[in-house]
Amino acid sequence: MDFYLRGRTAIVCAASLGLGKACALALGGEGVDLVIAARRPEPLAAAATEIRSKTGAAIAADVTTEEGRRRLLDACPSPDILVNNAGGPPAGDFRKFGREDWIKAIDANMLAPIELIKATIDGMIAREFGRVVNITSHAVKAPIGFLGLSNGARAGLTGFVAGLSRSVAEHNVTINNLLPGTFETDRLKANLEALAKGSGREVGVVTEEILAANPTRRFGRPEEFGAACAFLCSAQASYITGQNLLIDGGAYPGLL
Repeated sequence: MDFYLRGRTAIVCAASLGLGKACALALGGEGVDLVIAARRPEPLAAAATEIRSKTGAAIAADVTTEEGRRRLLDACPSPDILVNNAGGPPAGDFRKFGREDWIKAIDANMLAPIELIKATIDGMIAREFGRVVNITSHAVKAPIGFLGLSNGARAGLTGFVAGLSRSVAEHNVTINNLLPGTFETDRLKANLEALAKGSGREVGVVTEEILAANPTRRFGRPEEFGAACAFLCSAQASYITGQNLLIDGGAYPGLL
């Protein structure tokens, strides 16, 4: 299927590793011209090489800061597609989190995406095409106790998007959230280690329990997530907006 994205431009945040990189690869495969961003120059350069010719620029920047966002937007001031993504905040007991921990989580996983949307959405409206995809977490649908920082910050972004998405839909601008479950990423490894430490068990034991509880009996593959992102950015997805697409192998048991 042709997604009619060839020649479109996209900003993909946190694209050096994991799910952000998977989204960049999928969009690049559809002929999208990419500007990718991440904080660490070395993994970013490696990702840019892997994506090859479809990477117009690779910007080493921390998009949770005003300076980082400025550098990114200087490289691509008028994207057709914006993929917001940032590493999740630390896991742990909420009793041990201080105010600075909460501010960092909100800056990274709520305010930074909102600022990038604010900077790009009017151009999308004027061109009558825009796709914003926010990578959030399955914890938005089913909050996890030891991910309190993530639960709070990402829920705030979800509420904001629910309102904004309806107000721009008539201009062929869509805003949706992708909610990853347990995918094979460095973030998953860190969460498994935190869960094992908190429960006093071995990482391998915790891992096997989680695999056994998932209907697919496996973790998600990043390329599966990237394909879903590319579809939400496609011309065919123009009637999908304000949604939270859960990609978790059926782990969430609810109806809604």
